[in-house]
Amino acid sequence: MNAEIDISKVTLTTDRLILRPWRTGDIDDLYEYASVDGVGQPAGWLPHKSRDESREILSLFIAEKSTFAIEYGGKVTGSLGIDRYNEEEFPEFRGLLGREIGYVLSRDCWGRGLMPEAVNAAVTYLFDEVELDFILCCHAFSNSRSRRVQEKCGFKHYRTFKYTTSFGEVRDSWASLMRRTDAPAV
Repeated sequence: MNAEIDISKVTLTTDRLILRPWRTGDIDDLYEYASVDGVGQPAGWLPHKSRDESREILSLFIAEKSTFAIEYGGKVTGSLGIDRYNEEEFPEFRGLLGREIGYVLSRDCWGRGLMPEAVNAAVTYLFDEVELDFILCCHAFSNSRSRRVQEKCGFKHYRTFKYTTSFGEVRDSWASLMRRTDAPAV
């Protein structure tokens, strides 16, 4: 079952990153990376067409209290959401506390190992502080970058399923899983 999450007062730091709650002043950074073609589509969403669209998404991030802003070099360059997983799609986890994580990073920051660093920080927080039993992380078959992040972080392929993007495309997708007992020791 989905655990309750509230990251509104949580800040995680790594050697290079700060994962923190979103602020209204982050609008320009969000629009800058979310409006770039090719950034959101692998995760199932289209580039933001305006600052107003980014402002709506930012308001959701702040209200839902479950998405971290990823700050690198003093600028927000991505996000990491601790989303509700589909309990009907994964009924075998009934009685266990879990969530699904999803992430996106500015194209300018790809290839630097930043996303595995952010995911590892979130995984540690979710297992050690929130005390989740498991974390799901999913990606479309075609999203090799996301698959690679999951492999680097220790997620194991669990099973395949169909996913419908925000723009109506149905994709074959992989669900990867990490149980608390499988998490790497830090």
